[in-house]
Amino acid sequence: MTSKFPAVVSSYARMWPREVFDRVVKGEGRQRTLAQHLDILKKSGIYILYRDGVPYYIGKATKMRSRLWQHAWNPRSRHYNLWNFFSFFVVEDPDQRDELEGILIAAMPTANSSRPRLPRERLDPRITAMLRDLRKSHANPIIH
Repeated sequence: MTSKFPAVVSSYARMWPREVFDRVVKGEGRQRTLAQHLDILKKSGIYILYRDGVPYYIGKATKMRSRLWQHAWNPRSRHYNLWNFFSFFVVEDPDQRDELEGILIAAMPTANSSRPRLPRERLDPRITAMLRDLRKSHANPIIH
């Protein structure tokens, strides 16, 4: 079944090792890293950096390879030593890229300092009261 609407994500890669930016492969001419041979990394989209399988950071890039390269090779990068796998989603449309990044940041607890540009629902006072009651009951268990 085909959709009437164009896909937001045209392709994706899941849990690739950071080492694709380190592995040297022989090609025509000079030696290059494996990442330099992967055409899909020339595209734009959203990426997720993982630390031992746990989402650590979410970002967007117009040129995936160069943005991930900065995280992998620049020791001054805030995230340089803190990730070992990455996933990415190819999203060509910049507006959709912004929206998807915001959704992912809002959905996953990560080290992102930015806030998604999405309207956020305030916590209902009944939920606040419930959370307070739960915290109190955990701190003051009834001993039988």
